[in-house]
Amino acid sequence: MSAVSTEERILSVLEDDAQASCAEIANRAEVSKPTVRKYVSKLEEDGVIVGYSADVDPKKLASQSIALVGMDVDSGKYVEATRALKALDEVNSLYTSSGDHMLMAEVRAADGDELGDVISDLLLAVDGVTAAHPSFLQERLK
Repeated sequence: MSAVSTEERILSVLEDDAQASCAEIANRAEVSKPTVRKYVSKLEEDGVIVGYSADVDPKKLASQSIALVGMDVDSGKYVEATRALKALDEVNSLYTSSGDHMLMAEVRAADGDELGDVISDLLLAVDGVTAAHPSFLQERLK
């Protein structure tokens, strides 16, 4: 048995393959299926597991462009701005950041032109957002 905790082993399998069955997780984490179900339920209830997703290669999406957009926000309007950004359907995910920008958003649109419109017409229109710096994703390498 590994020195790594049961929770860490189960999470590692899920991070590697969010679609893994309980049997596969149990096998790879070296625990029983009931143990997997118990830990996964607890991790979901505790908010450690916040969802399951598919990794997408943006180059293979014929009808969609994806950008990571770094945004600067007026600190006095931070809470309201993040609420408004989270409410936008075009914002697939939103993160706080300790890097060059306060927030990082994954934004999806039909093409580059529409993505530019989303950034200029929606993101920059949010009260408190002072700048948006997009990086268009081109090819998934890993």
